[in-house]
Amino acid sequence: AETEAMLAELGVSTIAELIAQTVPSDIRLPAPLAIGGSRTETDALAYLKQAAAKNKVFKSYIGMGYHPTLTPNVILRNVLENPGWYTAYTPYQPEIAQGRLEALLNFQQLTLDLTGMDLASASLLDEATAAAEAMALAKRVTKNKSDTYFVADDVHPQTLGVVKTRAEMFGFNVIVGKAADAVNHDVFGALLQYPSTTGDIRNDAALITALQANKAIVAVATDPLALLLLKSPGELGADVVLGSAQRLGVPMAFGGPHSAFFGTRDAYKRSMPGRIIGVSKDRRGNAALRMAMQTREQHIRREKANSNICTAQVLLANIASFYAVYHGPQGLKNIAERIHRCADLFAAGLKSHGVTIENQHWFDTLTFKVADRNAVIQRALQAGVNLRTDLPQTLSVSFNEATSAADITELFDIVLGSGHGLNVA
Repeated sequence: AETEAMLAELGVSTIAELIAQTVPSDIRLPAPLAIGGSRTETDALAYLKQAAAKNKVFKSYIGMGYHPTLTPNVILRNVLENPGWYTAYTPYQPEIAQGRLEALLNFQQLTLDLTGMDLASASLLDEATAAAEAMALAKRVTKNKSDTYFVADDVHPQTLGVVKTRAEMFGFNVIVGKAADAVNHDVFGALLQYPSTTGDIRNDAALITALQANKAIVAVATDPLALLLLKSPGELGADVVLGSAQRLGVPMAFGGPHSAFFGTRDAYKRSMPGRIIGVSKDRRGNAALRMAMQTREQHIRREKANSNICTAQVLLANIASFYAVYHGPQGLKNIAERIHRCADLFAAGLKSHGVTIENQHWFDTLTFKVADRNAVIQRALQAGVNLRTDLPQTLSVSFNEATSAADITELFDIVLGSGHGLNVA
């Protein structure tokens, strides 16, 4: 009866007629989807397991912001697999969300400690969209009237893709080039990667200062574990620091989702995307946490929004927060040093066999040239290993906290072939 009343009010006789009048014909399917009959829950789960079993799960050394991790079982059981955590949404009601708010406050403090910035938000969607948010923030706060944004050519390719797409919608021009060339252009902002997508590490303090002298806002995309050993971007003078928190205990999950961290100067807090958890007092005078600031998002006034992405991957930010608490400052530094040691061992082995390493400095990633590149790639695939192969004429390997001595030996077998004579004890 309600359907008939609705159709009568709209002046149509059937649902099909309504759809024909409202949905353009060029996007309508000529026939319903061939999805077959229904399945019981048990049958559906069995089918999904069968389909998932077709995936070939290789060891990944691709890097580019995605790394195998070792999630502590206590976090896995009590947070990631706990519906009390994974079904929770944005903590609009602080009276029932103090635990989650405390975890997010820890996430913010972790971001501040690593990045050297004044202010941090309680996570964003991922590194690439966080970089696009940094570009938008730069335009909002800069005094430079240019509509051109500079992106260093050693930024992760997926980040560059998202920034270009967002820039097109904003009407910005994007220049991609060597980081040092940024000062040769009149830009309202710039995006740098530290360490770079190929693993190289530069001190861009002088470049950042030169860009800021022209009123440009400089964002630096970075790696949280690398910052345990490197000078922070804040110390280098960056205006915005961002990156993926994935390698802080968040499983790769076939490429996502993963949360991002975002820090900036206190002066830009009103233009920062995301939300900020703050410490307050309840009516009894006890310490209490609440969302101190929340971005103007698309559900308020879309055309005025600081951000049109409201998904913050809060569950995964909480996992990163708990991972940091679980290991503690020294434990995290030990993990970073071990990863760097793996890269050093691999670099030493390659150099001893005449392999040219492209980057002069590194944390976890080595980019190198080999004479038999295609043969190396085939040996890797046969061994169930993914190397980074999208770079022209080179290969790249990124190490992670799960890398073992046996893994490094296997990589020597792949890159150098059998009989290399190297032993990783």
